[in-house]
Amino acid sequence: MEPGLALICDCDGVLIDSEAVAAAMLVRELEARWPDADVAPVVMPLLGLRIERVLQGTAAQLGKQFADGDIGAIRTKVEAAAVQAPTVDGIGEALAAIPLTKACASNSFRPYVEAALARTGLAKFFGGRLFCADSVERPKPAPDVYLAAARGLNVTPDACLVVEDSVTGVTAATAAGMTVIGFVGGGHASEHQVGALRAAGAQHVFDDMRLLPALVAEWTQHRTITQQ
Repeated sequence: MEPGLALICDCDGVLIDSEAVAAAMLVRELEARWPDADVAPVVMPLLGLRIERVLQGTAAQLGKQFADGDIGAIRTKVEAAAVQAPTVDGIGEALAAIPLTKACASNSFRPYVEAALARTGLAKFFGGRLFCADSVERPKPAPDVYLAAARGLNVTPDACLVVEDSVTGVTAATAAGMTVIGFVGGGHASEHQVGALRAAGAQHVFDDMRLLPALVAEWTQHRTITQQ
């Protein structure tokens, strides 16, 4: 293990290829409620925010309202679908090849993250090093969950390399003072996403998890040189 350095991964879209599944369920549920609205173009740019924020933002942009209980019901359905999603291709092999302490920092709630990682066999890479939206005051794009991760790992933010797939997540990790690389290999990726992640602060953008060990090694070497 490299002492004092950490790799922090987002969950949805980085470890679990769940963003496309979640987006499809969100769109389906909203179209059922608002059949006259063009929902998908509004939902997709909001992915990465808490589900409640996605729903509230979509309603505001479309001039719609939810009935009592709608938001909770939709969140339950989205999480039930997303937790069954497959892992991102190659992530298990990549994590096994990286000699850094690993943590997960997610905008989802801890029970969901624990269930998803346990079902996919990825939990062994993270142990209890899970930092989730229900344990901080402000979810991403605020830096709280990433700062909590640094404290929990007993490392400084500049000693953390983060892998994120959304503008929301890249913004959060960058604000925390961490180096961020953007991943665009998930089922929800688009050409627009590459530029958006770079603009939000991603130092590099890649689309194949088999490249991650080399990217981590390059960052580790560069950081060692600059610290000398």
